[in-house]
Amino acid sequence: MTMAGTSAELQFVTFSLGSELFAVPVGVVREILDHEDAFKIPHGPDYLLGLRDVRGQGVPVIDLRLRLGMRATVKTPHTRILVLDVPIGDKVLALGLVADRVYEVVPFRQEQIEAAPDIGIRWRSDYIAGVVRRDQSFVVIVDLARLFSDAGPALSGVAPDVRVA
Repeated sequence: MTMAGTSAELQFVTFSLGSELFAVPVGVVREILDHEDAFKIPHGPDYLLGLRDVRGQGVPVIDLRLRLGMRATVKTPHTRILVLDVPIGDKVLALGLVADRVYEVVPFRQEQIEAAPDIGIRWRSDYIAGVVRRDQSFVVIVDLARLFSDAGPALSGVAPDVRVA
């Protein structure tokens, strides 16, 4: 992270799922593609739409809406796939993330990024790396490693058990 007194800017790619605005670090985005149907994989989780060939590599395509407990994506002319290289532990996971719309690369200063809000109860917030106020709304920065690792959120909507090391 940054030292106190510095104002480092971090670059993020912003995208929407419905009316909600999300962001991922620009450094993990390999490319942004037009939406195409993926090759279905039998018995995969519901949010796994299948595989897509990206420059000779089979990349799993994820419906982030389903992964976050929202309604499934409805394809429009604006629907895109963000091809990401997500560092998880000692490996890099290539993923295609379906977004309703991809907007722009924006800088956020470190001090603009707030923690996920505490609402007094346990809720599915462990995938939130931070929140940034923007205009009259918020941008949710997604912690991709937590979202797609074994420690990521359960699909049942129930908070995971707290593990003590």
